[in-house]
Amino acid sequence: MNPTSDSAVLGQAPDAVVQSETNHALVIAISTVATIGGFLFGFDSGVINGTVDGLQAAFNSDTAGTGFNVASMLLGCAFGAFFAGTLADRFGRKALLVASAIFFIVSAWGSGVADGSLEFIVYRILGGLAVGAASVMTPAYISEVAPAAYRGRLATIQQVAIISGLFCAFVSNYLIAQFAGASTSEFWLGYAAWRWMFWMELVPAAVFLVGLYFIPESPRFLVASGNRDGAQQVLGRLFGETAGSDKVREISASLADDHKPRLKDLIDPASGKLRRIVWVGIGLAVFQQLVGINVVFYYGAVLWQSVGFTESDALLINVVSGAVSIGAVIAALLLVDKIGRKPLLWFGSIGMTITLAIMVGAFSQASVDASGSVSLPGALGTVALLAANGYVVFFNASWGPVMWVMLGEMFPNQVRGSGLAVSGLAQWLANFGITLSFPILLASIQLAGSYGLYALSAAVSIFFVGKYVYETRGRELEQMEG
Repeated sequence: MNPTSDSAVLGQAPDAVVQSETNHALVIAISTVATIGGFLFGFDSGVINGTVDGLQAAFNSDTAGTGFNVASMLLGCAFGAFFAGTLADRFGRKALLVASAIFFIVSAWGSGVADGSLEFIVYRILGGLAVGAASVMTPAYISEVAPAAYRGRLATIQQVAIISGLFCAFVSNYLIAQFAGASTSEFWLGYAAWRWMFWMELVPAAVFLVGLYFIPESPRFLVASGNRDGAQQVLGRLFGETAGSDKVREISASLADDHKPRLKDLIDPASGKLRRIVWVGIGLAVFQQLVGINVVFYYGAVLWQSVGFTESDALLINVVSGAVSIGAVIAALLLVDKIGRKPLLWFGSIGMTITLAIMVGAFSQASVDASGSVSLPGALGTVALLAANGYVVFFNASWGPVMWVMLGEMFPNQVRGSGLAVSGLAQWLANFGITLSFPILLASIQLAGSYGLYALSAAVSIFFVGKYVYETRGRELEQMEG
């Protein structure tokens, strides 16, 4: 399909005209505010990494109980992602982002004051609702305000924000633990260090809530809800009056023969089955989790302590991994609109398969002493550490950002909200399953067996990308089919 000719058929303004009149500073500013939701997504996901020992001590939980405490947020994420798409089609993208900001604040405060597992789980689920909503609404919102020419780069900023949030959580956890002596030790005002790790999130959450006041609603939502004047005003500010008017007509034309979005639209009326594009979205979402990346994010400190590193060293390794991740995402940001989405996914799948296989080989040589401590002989600890960071680089230069970019843009306007809802639900349920199962796998088939499963998933994803994923680079949202 030729994007240029399709644009002409749809009556779209020439790309050169759109680009010349685009208020780039405003587009970037709006996208940056939206991506604070991604930052909180990362911070909320990463902060748990340094609190596992504190949770075990405070709540006297066993392995399975700790796994559920850590993974409980992901249940909220699944529901937040699923309902966010439908609710955003009804109330607007911005309204859902505002709701998620409020939930982030409540969850950060409550997780730190919780005195028992049940109370903690409730607050973490509330945070999960916020993370789930932000995870699907931020890329959708950005894709609906950004020009096609650099939509991929702006949507990739979402992953930069997520990794930056993880990195800041790791740094915060490390510094708090260093000053306190350990995550279980007393810090300020008589409260344990692990509680302050959660409270640090209150600052960016408040900034997010205030920033959302200054950004507009998605113009595509405004057109879909019948507010063409509002959409014209937003698009005029973004792209100039002429291009804005053309874009309003283009969006209206793409929705003219359609009813209001609904979940039933995901069913192909001709076959009566789920649309192929929805299956591809679910596949992208699930494979991103089956490769095990969030085991590194959520259990990084536990993982490195299990092969002989101290808690302080393990937390410092997390900081290094976070910094490496930011560099990898920036590389993806520079490439996603130049070489496309599919090549990056394929490259990442191959790289993750190789590095995970190396980690499996290293972990298979681990030994356990009488006290249960695990160690890697010779230089294998260094090999495992380098392979793990290589794995993180491949993920964050490919599947990390590109999956969210594609989910935000690959669905036709009519089913974008619903498609994101189902894909987001699948992504977070897979995340929940991987996170909850890791402590159990670690106790039963050890690190080598656990990472062997992740390596197998990465290998299968190579074939999935090659056969089912299609390129979306350079295409307007109104041209998406499925």
